[in-house]
Amino acid sequence: MSTLHVEVVSAEGQIYSGTAQMVFAPAVEGEVGIAPRHAPLLTMIRPGEVRIRDESGAEHHIFVTTGVLEVQPTAVTILADTAVRAADLDEAAAIEAKRRAEELLAKREGDIDFSLVQSELLEAVTKLQMIERLRRNIRH
Repeated sequence: MSTLHVEVVSAEGQIYSGTAQMVFAPAVEGEVGIAPRHAPLLTMIRPGEVRIRDESGAEHHIFVTTGVLEVQPTAVTILADTAVRAADLDEAAAIEAKRRAEELLAKREGDIDFSLVQSELLEAVTKLQMIERLRRNIRH
């Protein structure tokens, strides 16, 4: 079986390093699936879930924000501004961030950077969706 070497790195440090059968990542154009011997690719990523299927078939879930995805025939590197293992996501903090962003957007007053607030809202909603999706998968 062919494998890929996968590295997921953020400003805080390395989040994942290992081999994989398949990697799924949230590219700005849409989710991409990367298998061994994939054509070289360099693209931006958006907030979302990276899924890494390792050699044993187990899946590793990582939340990423913006960054860069580089694909080579035998390697995948994800350089994200922020990357958090799914098990380390804080649901209460994501709910609070979503509430704050929605409140700021509803007021539409003062010196608010609306694009930044919208980005924070998207990040919080994406985290909550990932938590819910993982919760449903555990139940099944």
